[in-house]
Amino acid sequence: MSGSAGVGDGRPGAGDGGPGASDGAAASGGAPSFQVWALGGIPEVRAGDDLAKLIAAAEPGLVDGDILLVTSKIVSKAEGRVLRAADREAAIDAETVRVVARRGTLRIVENRQGLVLAAAGVDASNTPAGTVLLLPEDSDASARAIRDGLRDTLGVEVGVVVTDTFGRPWRNGLTDVAIGAAGVRVLDDLRGGTDAYGNPLSATVVATADELAAAGDLVKGKAEGLPVAVVRGLRHVVSPGDEDSAGARALVRGAADDMFRLGTSEAVREAVTLRRTVREFTDEPVDPGAVRRAVAAAVTAPAPHHTTPWRFVLLESAESRTRLLDAMRDAWIEDLRRDGRSEESIAKRVRRGDVLRNAPYLAVPCLVMDGSHTYGDERRDTAEREMFVVAAGAGVQNFLVALAGERLGSAWVSSTMFCRSVVREVLSLPSSWDPLGAVAVGHAAGVPRERGVRDAEAFLTVR
Repeated sequence: MSGSAGVGDGRPGAGDGGPGASDGAAASGGAPSFQVWALGGIPEVRAGDDLAKLIAAAEPGLVDGDILLVTSKIVSKAEGRVLRAADREAAIDAETVRVVARRGTLRIVENRQGLVLAAAGVDASNTPAGTVLLLPEDSDASARAIRDGLRDTLGVEVGVVVTDTFGRPWRNGLTDVAIGAAGVRVLDDLRGGTDAYGNPLSATVVATADELAAAGDLVKGKAEGLPVAVVRGLRHVVSPGDEDSAGARALVRGAADDMFRLGTSEAVREAVTLRRTVREFTDEPVDPGAVRRAVAAAVTAPAPHHTTPWRFVLLESAESRTRLLDAMRDAWIEDLRRDGRSEESIAKRVRRGDVLRNAPYLAVPCLVMDGSHTYGDERRDTAEREMFVVAAGAGVQNFLVALAGERLGSAWVSSTMFCRSVVREVLSLPSSWDPLGAVAVGHAAGVPRERGVRDAEAFLTVR
């Protein structure tokens, strides 16, 4: 890579752009190579400026197959995305769709363009005091406008990448990435091919546009006033016409594929918020591993005397679920008949209890009193049991929240508590295990009903 040639005057160096100017092959041995240089002569950009004409006026010496890397700041300025804002935080709020993570005043958010970055891309640098710069509304459209303008003005077919500076999870430091693209293959999908040893490539998709953006940043710098760079020698990543219709939007990972969608504390809060009682499930099977991970979270709950008062019975076979639910139904019907209920009333109640029968997976949490103390005093013995019940309930709550984090719906139903002996007999459980209801688990058949808003202040008493 040649990043120094011509940086001062914005030209690639020796008249023809140096080795590899057209096809990326070096003069010696045909090894792949390319050049990148910063383009000088770009004036201060103001709202309404035509960036393609400003770039053309800088005499960039562009040829077909070149790629321009354009800093988003000048795109935002040309498009009038300068906002007077005494309060930058308010501007960030307005551009934010979702808070991903927060630490102190720093916020990592998803902005209106679907990008996840610090402060929604709202920038208070390189802009007059009292103003902030917002990212372009549609960076792909901005890139297309620059490409089309250069084609009209200079008659060249080039690629354009609009870049911005991002931090990265798991890595220190900043780098430029592509937030808009036109005429460039932004992703290079190598899946289905083989490596140099003949091994199949099954997961390799290269973010070519991001690699281009980072290369340009090496010569543009952050404070040198060089907002445009040119890459030559990578004609194979330039796509003619409208073949690049996906643009840099294709680099944005969708929510369904994002395994790291939230920061740690935000993930916990969202899982708690997402937990809903789900009564209708699809036929999609439940991953037993996901339930076991939820149990692992359940048994981290606090408990008295360093005990472990939780046990979870997992009913993974349809036969075990049917056998338990049939026995529970029969016991319930007998209870209702003893209460003097009519057969019609009994039938209605039994139908309403079908949430467990409709679920593809059941878990029966149980309380065990192993390690509890006996005082021989009713008041203290009652309090001792209550401590264990509270601890068991905390474990079930952990279980439900963890299931929500696994994107599984659940419904905690109390019915096993009314026929504990039946449950113990059917499931062959020890007599010391007390069932604490049953949890229906599955994939929600629809969007659960929104929980009513509760004002936390209504539940507080401060002394």
